[in-house]
Amino acid sequence: MNKSVGIIGMGSYLPERIVTNFDLEKIMDTNNDWIVERTGIERRRIAEKDIATSDLGAKAAEAALLDAGVKAEEIDLIITATLSPDMNFPSTACIIQEKIGAVNAAAFDLGAACSGFIYALTTAKAFILSGQAKTVLVIGAEVISKLLNWEDRKTAVIFADGAGAAVVSGVEEGGILSTALGADGTGGKFLYMPAGGTRMPATHETVDKKLHSVVMDGSEVFKFASRKMVEVSEEAIRRSGLTLNDIDYLVPHQANLRIINNAAKRMNIPMDRVYVNIQEYGNISAASVPIALDEAVKKGHIKKGDHILVVGFGAGLTWGAAIIQWNK
Repeated sequence: MNKSVGIIGMGSYLPERIVTNFDLEKIMDTNNDWIVERTGIERRRIAEKDIATSDLGAKAAEAALLDAGVKAEEIDLIITATLSPDMNFPSTACIIQEKIGAVNAAAFDLGAACSGFIYALTTAKAFILSGQAKTVLVIGAEVISKLLNWEDRKTAVIFADGAGAAVVSGVEEGGILSTALGADGTGGKFLYMPAGGTRMPATHETVDKKLHSVVMDGSEVFKFASRKMVEVSEEAIRRSGLTLNDIDYLVPHQANLRIINNAAKRMNIPMDRVYVNIQEYGNISAASVPIALDEAVKKGHIKKGDHILVVGFGAGLTWGAAIIQWNK
């Protein structure tokens, strides 16, 4: 059995519809300069009305399988990280399993919001090292646009739709060197969706009051993310046995350009070694990191042997980071 676990293939998929800040100016009290200054976002992808999270996730999964040279029936487990599932049950992972024909795979969803892909990557590594699986499909997929109050500029200008996926398996060397995860449930009130669960089931009143939409205290999330992004990154680096000087490339969760810039500065990582696509796609929660990682690899920014730091943070509050020695 391989002693190392790594990513052997990646893929991503984004809806075709582009919504710019100027489009949002027409439907809410905001403007392009306000959005860019506070977030760095210029445009985002929004799924059409008949598209669900599993549709995007399946497309990303198929691209990752093709990149890895792995057939769907060879997948032992599908983990889908999402905060916007098709429905409460069955899991979006099970729906994707059927869509791609992964007939031999177990499947479940993982809920860690924007940290979800790194949580799922950590879980996949554990399954493989324990001998419970040989090949795991890790997916981050979201259609958050359907969970937004489009009159609330604090959230509607930020979140968007898309999916990214990775095929994870045993490798001879390199791979996922370390991960670090964390959570603080006392901060759950800073980013959540009030209604739709057992605490507040759907009623006419919850719908009328738009309680089935994302609620966020942006200033609190900003402070939390600015602190934890650096702390968890340093912890993952320490666990890997490397130092900050060994990191060749940073691929962060694309939540806010100011957070990314501040974290890179604190860790002395030049911005030319940080992958940023928030201006194009906005915040796609659990799909943000895998989409960015896939793009960075496909564009040649990341090469075989490079040490990559991926880091995410989100609702829960949750956070996670991983150090990957790229082995493709």
